[in-house]
Amino acid sequence: MKPHRGALILVLGILGLVLCGIFTAVPAWVMGNNDLKSMDAGTMDSSGRSLTNAGRICGMISTILSIIAVVVVVVLMALGMALPLSR
Repeated sequence: MKPHRGALILVLGILGLVLCGIFTAVPAWVMGNNDLKSMDAGTMDSSGRSLTNAGRICGMISTILSIIAVVVVVVLMALGMALPLSR
């Protein structure tokens, strides 16, 4: 049985929320999903399920917030270019 990576996934998810954005959030989300599937299949130690799930959720939230931020910046830039400068 493989050991769980709950602490690693939680750290990646928190880093995604606080500092690194999408660069650590997506791996936390993907690793969390894979590890939870392995835990359900019985091939991974399930004692880290709560840490893994928390990290996965942090990764999801951070990914969604990063995507929203990019969309807002692109829209604001497009509006800025579309509006003429009035002097």
